Amino acid sequence: MDIDLENQQVSLLKQYIDLLSRWNKTYNLTAVREPTDMIPLHIFDSLAVAKFISGKTCLDVGSGAGLPTIPLAIMQADREFTALDTNGKKTRFIQQAVIDLGLKNVQVKQVRIEHLAADEQYDAIISRAFSSIADFIQPSSKHLAKNGVLYAMKGLYPEDEMKQLNQDFELSQCHKLNVPYVEGERHLLEIIRRS
Repeated sequence: MDIDLENQQVSLLKQYIDLLSRWNKTYNLTAVREPTDMIPLHIFDSLAVAKFISGKTCLDVGSGAGLPTIPLAIMQADREFTALDTNGKKTRFIQQAVIDLGLKNVQVKQVRIEHLAADEQYDAIISRAFSSIADFIQPSSKHLAKNGVLYAMKGLYPEDEMKQLNQDFELSQCHKLNVPYVEGERHLLEIIRRS
């Protein structure tokens, strides 16, 4: 994947998988049950987008169990992440993971994107299997800083969804991702405001 990880980062990623596996037994945070499956499907999938994210601040909309926020925050200590989800058990898990892993660059918010304070602006806003492109962009774009980028993580290239793209926005780049040990296509779409 062309990613350099220090031993400490690898250790934190393993610790995160252990936490997720333990909590998952009680709280059903992810449909992926086996820790060995979580590594490619959650960790590798999250880290595959790391080199494309830009800016100092990143909002993760519909973060679920902290994906891609936690793996990215472990890898990119100089970037501030905000994990946003409406589900209390998931946000409690993310908060506990942040504490246990000692991550100083992650905030957790339990709120719908539509109800996030209007003055909160981010350089990057990402979603991983959150919803359709239109449903992601419409509420999220209000929180996009000037020259910011919306990042949509998708499986197959969403041909039909892109036809519904608001005319104020355009596809800047599309990256076909290579995620080891994950079958099927993965794409990262970079969407920007039209100038």
